[in-house]
Amino acid sequence: MSFLIDIVELLMTAEIYNNDSSLSANDLPLHIRKAFWSPKHRSVPKPIKVYEKKLKSMFNISNLENELKFEGHKLSYIVVDSNTENVRLGDGSLEPCALWFEKQEEGLLKIQGNPVLSYYFESVLKKEDASYKKALEKTPPKEASKEWIESIITELEDDRGKGKEWLKLAYIKAPEEVRETLDDLILTENQKSEIKKIEKAILNKDYLKEIGLYDIGKILFVGPPGTGKTSVARALSTKLSIPIIEVRLSMITDQYLGETSKNIDRVFWLAKKFSPCIMFIDEIDFMAMSRASENEQAALRQAVNTLLKAIDNTNLVEHGVLLIAATNHTKKLDDAIWRRFDEIVDFPIPTEDMRKEILDIIMRKIDGDYNTSELAKVTEGYTGSDLRIVIREAVLSALLEDRYFIYQNDLLNAVESFNKRSGLKYADYLNIT
Repeated sequence: MSFLIDIVELLMTAEIYNNDSSLSANDLPLHIRKAFWSPKHRSVPKPIKVYEKKLKSMFNISNLENELKFEGHKLSYIVVDSNTENVRLGDGSLEPCALWFEKQEEGLLKIQGNPVLSYYFESVLKKEDASYKKALEKTPPKEASKEWIESIITELEDDRGKGKEWLKLAYIKAPEEVRETLDDLILTENQKSEIKKIEKAILNKDYLKEIGLYDIGKILFVGPPGTGKTSVARALSTKLSIPIIEVRLSMITDQYLGETSKNIDRVFWLAKKFSPCIMFIDEIDFMAMSRASENEQAALRQAVNTLLKAIDNTNLVEHGVLLIAATNHTKKLDDAIWRRFDEIVDFPIPTEDMRKEILDIIMRKIDGDYNTSELAKVTEGYTGSDLRIVIREAVLSALLEDRYFIYQNDLLNAVESFNKRSGLKYADYLNIT
């Protein structure tokens, strides 16, 4: 396999990026951004310098000289400095090299997927097949990368140990580390509408700030366990290309309740440090229960007050933090919590039609002779999580017989088994319409 096209793409990208001040790290395709990422700068500083050692490691090349040949001869546009081992395009070679590159089999696809090259081909060479805007839409921003997250984590860990301890209070994931996507989830029309609102708010943050509409981007997910609250929050991370910080209040509660209040402030500080991001608080009812309880300790009431103030002092427009909280127990929530969220999204038990769609998605890669419509009818009251358990049980039962083919009876037996060991009782949950 020849890496000549990949090498030329890199050298052209470096040349254009280095010499155009309007281009930033967000314009670099992911593989190049990752290769030249600087944790110190949280970016890719200019100039990008390409050396033989870097090329060999990037493309797993043993003999670079062979990879620089085209039709048996060294490609004339490339210069290798024998003293410094720097590899670059020769002076005045960018345009002829670009025209040669465009004619190669993979050339146009690479141009269309590389914002830096698309920018050059569109604005300088006036090529109609290249669109900088379209290429940029396909390229996640640097804040979506694992490298961005790790750069901030490294900085925090170096903060005399203080940040290192605070990082233990939450799970932090880059979008590329999240498995869930919205395409894999079946959403209600209300849920789809709220997601569109979120997207519009993020795209129009400057406008919202200009008109003074700051208190936006605080959403409460309510519904029974297993209905997709956590999955949707994570999927939004991939959809919006921003990291997600997952917090469970049970994780930050300390035996010394005064420390709990400090931990609350710390996790909200972390969220702002990773901005733009999603801050997902699961089981918010763990702490934000009614403050009217006679048995509640004063220190716990203080912790709840700290949580309320932290929510008040965090918003999407000013801080770049999309705050999503989830609860299974709406009746336990303090009224003050309800007032803090500008949107409440219901996650009801799936309908029969939704169950069929969920089953179709989960089983799309499973070979077999089965009927998801029938299965949807006999699983009334099941959540998406319940359906996954049923399918897992059916698959494992088939594997016991060394089968990779699933029959309808496997699934029906799994349903029967599920019903025997767990009753589906969600009468206590409040549905918000």
